[in-house]
Amino acid sequence: MACESSSTRPAFLLLLCFLHGTASAQLSSTFYSTSCPSALSTIKSSVSSAVKNEARMGASLLRLHFHDCFVNGCDASILLDDTTNFTGEKNAGPNANSMRGFEVIDTIKSELESKCPSIVSCADILAVVARDSIVALGGPSWTVNLGRRDSTTASQSAANISIPPPTLNLSGLISTFSNKGFTAKEMVALLGSHTIGQARCLTFREHLYNENNIDATFATSLKANCPSSGGDSKLFPFDTTSPTSFDNAFFKNLQTHKVFLHSDQQLFSGGSTDVHVNAYSSNLSTFRTDFANAMVKMGNLSPLIGSSGQIRKNCRKVN
Repeated sequence: MACESSSTRPAFLLLLCFLHGTASAQLSSTFYSTSCPSALSTIKSSVSSAVKNEARMGASLLRLHFHDCFVNGCDASILLDDTTNFTGEKNAGPNANSMRGFEVIDTIKSELESKCPSIVSCADILAVVARDSIVALGGPSWTVNLGRRDSTTASQSAANISIPPPTLNLSGLISTFSNKGFTAKEMVALLGSHTIGQARCLTFREHLYNENNIDATFATSLKANCPSSGGDSKLFPFDTTSPTSFDNAFFKNLQTHKVFLHSDQQLFSGGSTDVHVNAYSSNLSTFRTDFANAMVKMGNLSPLIGSSGQIRKNCRKVN
């Protein structure tokens, strides 16, 4: 039920819309079918263009959705700039100097506002953008359920607490994802997104210089460009074999201890998740299916619906 287009509806339909939004947390794949029928095609076109221009942007846009949903739900809070009333999430530890793609979202939002004013939420844009980015890089597609609304505040402290850091051990990873309702298998599938994107030297220096569960030749090659001090922002592709293709190479790299992050290698370290890494390494189709299903689940994390939140006209600020 596309309640965003309800301003011209009879009172009884307005009531149904209200009840639909407040009595159920269910989103709908057809939410904008009447209120903004060009929404999905508009988003897809912009994402395709952005990823074609810079393949890395696909991973950056996926990361925006992930870091949004893990902090108080999928409400586009990550897009808000700081104000006098709150300190936003953009400069939280996990996001500062690394979160990007905001301009792509701005462009999409501007186009949608010109076509369908105050209809499509920024939170829904992030969810669709994540899917379209993966598809643009050769990954699986999935049905994105829609109807999220946007938050009117953000929390830097919540971002610092909720987003898993690259220093976590396996138990910490499992606990963090379990707190969001994910099984260990779903966690492994989601972290398989590290088959695309890039890592900063700062995030894996400890793993590179102070741990021995990393291939020696691989480590030596990295040390040439990621010194023991300095060069924090130097970038390296997570997957050195096929960095811009959404495939299962990440899991093969785990098996040969050729990954960057301490937390990533924990997925294949003699623990309970080794079995999932082995399964995804040997079966790309299974990984694609499980990743898509886990992404649908992530998009359902505590959405604002009904009369909660708002539909921001500008994703960077509250109306």
